[in-house]
Amino acid sequence: MDILKDKTYKCGVSSVLNKDIKSYGKKFLFDDSEETCWNSDSGTPQWILITIDEPCTLSTISIEFQGGFAGKDCHLEAGTDSKNMKKIQDFYPNDINTIQEFKLDKPIEGSIFKIVFNSSTDLFGRIIIYKLSMYS
Repeated sequence: MDILKDKTYKCGVSSVLNKDIKSYGKKFLFDDSEETCWNSDSGTPQWILITIDEPCTLSTISIEFQGGFAGKDCHLEAGTDSKNMKKIQDFYPNDINTIQEFKLDKPIEGSIFKIVFNSSTDLFGRIIIYKLSMYS
């Protein structure tokens, strides 16, 4: 079950390419279109912060990057308060254009989840994501 389709949530991102939210904003992470994407600006780390209105259990993250702009050294943080986030698990995506699933070693309960991209396959640190899903 995709948590983000069943729950009310808010999303924040570290940056948007040239601050052009109409073309590359965070809303495009969840629109199920192959023609739109979130495109970060340059620099590291980049991140996505999801705040869900009620606590839930997360077991898997699914991300579709654009090849050449994928995260390399990534991790998930979780908690119930943005000031008390704990690092949960590292993950290492491949530099490919297909959907990749990252299963957690054990399901985690929380209402705030932060996906951190410490580095990118792009020389300038940009991240491009076409689709993000989170599963219980």
